[in-house]
Amino acid sequence: MNKQSTMKYWGKSASIDVYGCNPIIIRDAGQICHFVKELCDLIGMKRFGDTEVVHFGEDERVAGFSMVQLIETSLISAHFVNATNNMYLDIFSCKNFNVKDAVDYTVKFFEGKKIETNVQFRK
Repeated sequence: MNKQSTMKYWGKSASIDVYGCNPIIIRDAGQICHFVKELCDLIGMKRFGDTEVVHFGEDERVAGFSMVQLIETSLISAHFVNATNNMYLDIFSCKNFNVKDAVDYTVKFFEGKKIETNVQFRK
């Protein structure tokens, strides 16, 4: 399924969980913004507006940066957990994209040690 016109679903959602990331990278808003720009270029998504990166969480168990990037075909979001050095990335788009490319780039960028990926097709 390389062309959107041949897709049998309305959208695709990929959840990419990366465990044991480099703590310096996941705590750097500039690095996160750089990641989003390169990820969008890699998977062919046109960004709509600026990347929002906000640090919050009164409970240290969940504290860290959260990121949101609107794309013309939907949304990319992530949360980075300081306590565990894990990141949870979600890509949803009605335009087809290569999940393997997104996974490989994400793990390499954040220097993750383990990944779990789930893909869901939305009708």
